[in-house]
Amino acid sequence: MTDAVRVLLVDDEEPARALLTEILSRSPGVEVVASCANGFEAVRAAAERKPDAAFLDIEMPKLDGFEVMELLDPAIAVVFVTAYDHYAVKAFDAEAVDYVLKPYRPERLLEALKRARERARQRRPDPARLARALRPAGTYRTRLAVRDGSDVHVLPVSRVDFLEARDDAVLVRAEGKSYRLTQTLSSLAETLDPARFLRVHRSYVLNVDRLRRLELYSKNSHVAILADGARIPVSREGHAKLRELLGADSKS
Repeated sequence: MTDAVRVLLVDDEEPARALLTEILSRSPGVEVVASCANGFEAVRAAAERKPDAAFLDIEMPKLDGFEVMELLDPAIAVVFVTAYDHYAVKAFDAEAVDYVLKPYRPERLLEALKRARERARQRRPDPARLARALRPAGTYRTRLAVRDGSDVHVLPVSRVDFLEARDDAVLVRAEGKSYRLTQTLSSLAETLDPARFLRVHRSYVLNVDRLRRLELYSKNSHVAILADGARIPVSREGHAKLRELLGADSKS
């Protein structure tokens, strides 16, 4: 890449954004392409402005910095800028480039900028690692942040009907709409409560609360009929897991 680096700034406090802009803009070859007050703006700006690096606050309303990171192109180098030191391990586990504490020191921000410049446009190698890093062991997602074009929606997981594997991505089906996440089905399923979300087929994870009945499809397979009438395949192994999860009074 050339020496020029395009930077996205995200912080819900305007003075912090202004200071970031002032300090980073002093460095030769830096273009601040967008300055955003929340995560929704950030995801939209990232899609439109194609930054090389993002400086993200962590504690923000609606979408926090880690949720924003999950929605960004993996080629964008992420530096977290925050007043809190207790997210540092989580940030580096998620493969952030750097972690800068407020109040900012110009030399520290420029050091982080140098690291971001070196990392920019090198894809983070493992979305599954990012997904694991963002949740403590034994805890599960209560919501999913998903993109719909340049828009972002935050879905409670209770509203998700099922997940479907599509090549190297997952389609999240909720309330009659589908949203695409650049992640594997296995890595996403690991973040959901296994008492509610069950892999019933190599390509499908079902929210069992959405199941209305099972129908025999062939000798070794069934079809799950969901509350909205959607139909998804259930393998023999998936059927056995459903019966075990739902108990003897299973909806089979």
